[in-house]
Amino acid sequence: MNTVVMDAGQALRLEGKTALVIGGSSGIGNGIAQCFRRQGATVHVSGTRVDASAYADEEGSVLTGLHYSQLDVSGAAALQAWQPDIERLDILVLAQGAVVYRRQEFETETFNHVVNVNLLSVMQLATRFYPAVKESLGSMIFIGSIGAFKSVVGNPAYAASKAGLLGLTRTLGDAWGREGVRVNAIAPGMIATKMTEVTTRHPERLKSALDSISLGRLGQPADIANLALFLVSPLASYITGQTIIVDGGRSL
Repeated sequence: MNTVVMDAGQALRLEGKTALVIGGSSGIGNGIAQCFRRQGATVHVSGTRVDASAYADEEGSVLTGLHYSQLDVSGAAALQAWQPDIERLDILVLAQGAVVYRRQEFETETFNHVVNVNLLSVMQLATRFYPAVKESLGSMIFIGSIGAFKSVVGNPAYAASKAGLLGLTRTLGDAWGREGVRVNAIAPGMIATKMTEVTTRHPERLKSALDSISLGRLGQPADIANLALFLVSPLASYITGQTIIVDGGRSL
């Protein structure tokens, strides 16, 4: 079969596509959601607040142009009860995430909570929406972390769950690729979001982080969104089961 050469700009357009971004109300997930919207997709997002108006005071009106519904992914019952108003699904992005600092992840209850959010809910939602994504021959993206490849001191649950996500991506990418559904993951490094403010708000911690990044700057949600756009486009039609690191060289 000959490889089809296409115009890159047109290939990155998403008109007629419907995307669902879990955790799309803030941070990396919101960056991806808004990127997809700008490229012409109809984008649905979830978050933990009651409704979209609860985000009205956020900088830049983060939910502008997005269809919002509330979802707490930490409980299996809530996941099963959730019924988003989506008739067709081409793209599923699972960007939910949890991390707990001050060594609380060494406690069983907290460890379980983080793993439930970062790993178990990903599997539950991926399998739930798989039939719809298969029908459209679409793709899925999981948001992992460079914590899957290195020690994350003080956060054993976060590290273990992100390492598990690496294996899940490989396995589902292999299994579902045979059915026409591509599954890939992105492993961000230090991205400037609310989750990383525990570091970025402290000058000494920030300097230490920047010193470890080859490119000398924090990543932005747009850095992750740009790769996500590529991965769901026809330009990435021969890529599945892969986890791609986007960390400015921090893991080097």
